[in-house]
Amino acid sequence: MPLMSETKTLRCGVVGVGRMGRHHARVYAQMDGVELVGVVDADETRRNDITEIWGGTPFETVDALIDHGVDAVTIATPTTHHRAAAEQLLAAGVACLIEKPLAATEVDATAIAQAAQAADVALQVGHVVRYDPVMQAIAKLGPLHPRHLELHRISPMTFRSTDVGVVLDMMIHDLDLLTMLIGREPTDVQASAVGVLGEAEDVCNARLVYDGTDGEHACVANVTASRLAMKTERTLRIISEDIYISADFGERQAKVIRKNANSSSIAELRERLAAGEDLSDINYLDLVEFEELEIPDVEPLQAQASAFINAVRTGETPPVDADAGSAAVRTAERIVEAARGSQLSLA
Repeated sequence: MPLMSETKTLRCGVVGVGRMGRHHARVYAQMDGVELVGVVDADETRRNDITEIWGGTPFETVDALIDHGVDAVTIATPTTHHRAAAEQLLAAGVACLIEKPLAATEVDATAIAQAAQAADVALQVGHVVRYDPVMQAIAKLGPLHPRHLELHRISPMTFRSTDVGVVLDMMIHDLDLLTMLIGREPTDVQASAVGVLGEAEDVCNARLVYDGTDGEHACVANVTASRLAMKTERTLRIISEDIYISADFGERQAKVIRKNANSSSIAELRERLAAGEDLSDINYLDLVEFEELEIPDVEPLQAQASAFINAVRTGETPPVDADAGSAAVRTAERIVEAARGSQLSLA
């Protein structure tokens, strides 16, 4: 990818300024070394409102933004329109940060990746949960070698991203986290899903099996997503041979139990159990030592934008590139296909 001067002001834009796109416009407008030069949206009132607040020029079409002159763009349109906008911008040499998921299908994701490669410009996928401060704190622990993971992402219906089902809308976040934590795609997928408000699934549970490879242990992940829940919950639990992590993204907290820090307590419990002692009155939580991770005070969207702009300036591969985005889409397609073949299938 071509290098850009570190002092050059990057001309940035946003295509689609709905619920998420308007935040991307705000972030660009507030970044040093960046100028928000314009936004594109089919809704005239919406595009005018955003530029009145954050500056830039409102455009009706991507062509108009390209003609105006732009270096980097966030694409925050409905998922089904990602490919058309991305191919147009990439062909014009414009770097793209594409809101998750990269595309609605693996075919479209591959086409976008190929367009970026042909144009030799940066392409980053907006899997912003990687930049969540809780996830950043977990990442600092280093390689975790998980054996089992539990991921829950549920919320009441927001009536956004209704062009896709809950797997591409919500579960896709956690599928990308699995790519980050495990480093490979699942070898087996089992799933069940229910569609209530339309043809697409609104609730889904998937069991993903990762065979051991390259010295890694086998791993199993249970992932649940729902957009018909009565509350909002975003949690992650990681179990490995040496560490247990329980994270709550909504509460912005993560607790860690390390095996080596509790080795003496574990040894004592083993002896007492082996001796047949009744331990039913003991509170297990009083016997273990745990630590709470320090969670940084950062806005994920700002951290993601900074990583993207850095990739545009330096020519380095973006942290969440087309390969990672495509892997999440492939796994999502496998989950939906498995769910359609299960007994508890889509309505």
